[in-house]
Amino acid sequence: MSEITSDLVRHLAGLARIDLNEDEVARFTEQLSLIVDSVAKISNAIDANTPVTSHPIPLANVFREDVVKPSLTQEQALSGAPDSGQGRFRVAAILDEE
Repeated sequence: MSEITSDLVRHLAGLARIDLNEDEVARFTEQLSLIVDSVAKISNAIDANTPVTSHPIPLANVFREDVVKPSLTQEQALSGAPDSGQGRFRVAAILDEE
């Protein structure tokens, strides 16, 4: 059984600056107790012979080698832009800046 009490839930809510009514305190006390108990059960099931894993299936990197290949010139890249200037794409301002 966990050590989650109504007083602890009120204290944590105060630290988080969350106002809770008594129904919420009771509900969260029950829910947090269940979570802490569940984590404790899992922790007890693990022993020194349990292998540490981050994923149940072995993963392999599927990325290709980073190889430099010919690409568009600056002029070609800007050729389809609705507006460009000084070698850059020109877009509408989204902030109050000029």
